[in-house]
Amino acid sequence: MTKNGITYADAGVDIDAGNALVERIKPAAKRTARPGTMSGLGGFGALFDLKAAGFVDPVLVAATDGVGTKLRIAIDTGNVDGIGIDLVAMCVNDLICQGAEPLFFLDYFATGKLELDQATRIIEGIAEGCAQSGCALIGGETAEMPGMYDAGDFDLAGFSVGAMERGATLPRDVAQGDVLLGIASNGVHSNGYSLVRKIVEVSGLGWDADCPWDEGTLGAALLAPTTLYVKGAVAAIAEEGAVHALAHITGGGLTENLPRVLPEGLGATIDLQSWELPPVFGWLAAQGGLVEAEMLKTFNCGIGMVAVVPADKAAVVRACFEGEGHAVAEIGRITDAPGVQYSGSLL
Repeated sequence: MTKNGITYADAGVDIDAGNALVERIKPAAKRTARPGTMSGLGGFGALFDLKAAGFVDPVLVAATDGVGTKLRIAIDTGNVDGIGIDLVAMCVNDLICQGAEPLFFLDYFATGKLELDQATRIIEGIAEGCAQSGCALIGGETAEMPGMYDAGDFDLAGFSVGAMERGATLPRDVAQGDVLLGIASNGVHSNGYSLVRKIVEVSGLGWDADCPWDEGTLGAALLAPTTLYVKGAVAAIAEEGAVHALAHITGGGLTENLPRVLPEGLGATIDLQSWELPPVFGWLAAQGGLVEAEMLKTFNCGIGMVAVVPADKAAVVRACFEGEGHAVAEIGRITDAPGVQYSGSLL
């Protein structure tokens, strides 16, 4: 009598489901193809041709990131369609701050049990983020790991590579008197969600409650995907001498992120009344009893990207971002006093 052997599927890993997922997402990946893309999904590695992408003497720039505990809201609500855009944005918005054009993206999706429909929706969101950024989705990894994740849970990580011509690195030439252009966010983006979740818990509201500041549910409002700034930034960088620095306003807010692009000895002054605080931040501040300083070092507070530009180039840079649908406000100047100084009131 032959004893039946245990299969990989018996251990909780379905190779056939993984193969089916690859087939499902191939059309989504294919629509992100751009000059330089050389191979489709399914190989042991992905190829990209820098010369075909138009670069002569390129320097590569790499970035990796995740989405953080915003994933918890997506999992608990089942609203996973936009979380892939967040993943892409957190990587490519960083790349452009170095002066690089994002070229390709790879994702890592890990879960306890692969649910085909859910995984397809997530990766189609990643492809959408790539398409909006002119970035090719050329590969990834789907890891089914029973025993590592609770039922329904998953995690995401992203990896992006961009390029620029040698000598074009940002930041450069930042000087006293440069103008700070604040490019609007569309909400909390992908940072500060451990605090957001705590505040929602204290408020007593569920994710399916009516949103206190907008239409729809609270969960849906808090899952608004991170704004992608790539196309406006690439256009602005292409204008000779127009951009001295770009700062992606993520964890640490304006207080921590703007100094990262400033040379030693220089700082910034920011007028907090030069833009309108999105209502989500007013609600979070009120529910959590957050003081202004805490808001400014935790959240983007309505400014997702800051462009540091010479005063005579402010109009052209503004036009580049507005041409891609972004709202832009002049929010301050570079000064000779280190640190970030605020005037006016945020709340």
